Amino acid sequence: MKKIILLITSLLISNFIFSQCNGRYETEIFSSVSDTTVNYSDVYTDNAHEMDIYTPDGDTETNRPLIIFIHGGTFIAGDKANSDCIDFCKKFAKMGYVTASVNYRLANAGNFFAFESVQYETVLKAVADVKAAIRYFRYDYATINSYNIDPNTIFVGGSSAGAITAIHLAYIDDISDLSDASTTIDLQALANNNGGIDGDVGHSLYSSQVSGVISFAGGIHNINWIDGDDEPLVSIQGDNDGTVDYNCDQAAGGLIQLILCGSGEMHPQANTVNIINDHLLLSGSDHDWFPSGNSDSRFVDALEFTADFLYPLLPCNNTTAVYELYTEKKLIKVVDVLGRKTKLQNNTPLFYMYDDGSVEQKIIIK
Repeated sequence: MKKIILLITSLLISNFIFSQCNGRYETEIFSSVSDTTVNYSDVYTDNAHEMDIYTPDGDTETNRPLIIFIHGGTFIAGDKANSDCIDFCKKFAKMGYVTASVNYRLANAGNFFAFESVQYETVLKAVADVKAAIRYFRYDYATINSYNIDPNTIFVGGSSAGAITAIHLAYIDDISDLSDASTTIDLQALANNNGGIDGDVGHSLYSSQVSGVISFAGGIHNINWIDGDDEPLVSIQGDNDGTVDYNCDQAAGGLIQLILCGSGEMHPQANTVNIINDHLLLSGSDHDWFPSGNSDSRFVDALEFTADFLYPLLPCNNTTAVYELYTEKKLIKVVDVLGRKTKLQNNTPLFYMYDDGSVEQKIIIK
């Protein structure tokens, strides 16, 4: 997603600069977590639009980074309660993150395998759903702030179909990118029929931008969608993957017409365009290392590798403050901590909501 980065190296007193991480986010520092189920859409009220949110018990920290994790299942099956999703979310919540395992709309198996258009449309719908989940958290932050997240540090990832969803969510920057897909199907029309690349699933006033992508055995349709303005990428994949090819091929050994390029192609492209990235190669592994979660040592290795990758990206580790400036950004309204519209006030924490969906918390000291 395109953004302009302004680096400010001077010491600033700001809501967006954290103290040191104080042992958080490297190892498990909490012994237990709690989870709650919410509906993240203000349009749909079904199971497909629910997510389980995990928070560490007894944590008093605010501005916590958020990771949204998406289940696999070939876009026709799977659930937020899959073993890998639960184990991922609990692991990172015990490290101090807020995590969420999300459901999304799935396709009818017969139609999905029979029609190429259904395959593309299903991926676009999944992207739209998860974008709404991201926006839900920013909506919550700007209103009741139930989860004490940092709205500027949100990572998205998943396994298999979930990773594919996360990758395309982050790296399709504009609907015009869809014209570069390797298909004769009008993907721009498919997207527009479902609310565009941001979808019409809810909380449209808020941003769905993310800070990084986590791919467990995922791939991208067009590696050129990864460009120099994009977010950091960490991926884990086996080079004998028969479902999502480690390089580029039709998915599921040709049973699905959708072409996907795995880690073997994504990371050379990421290096070429100079975005932060790292890759754990599971030599000789197929697509079988993540479904059983922690009971597979390769999955445990993937969790540790991911944690090590994310840690330097966190604001509490940055000696340089990174601000995202959005072009033509206009203030819509100012609300107080209870979500009530208010006028500008001194010495009071207020939330400034902009037309690009971003939210800033400020205190004007006078």
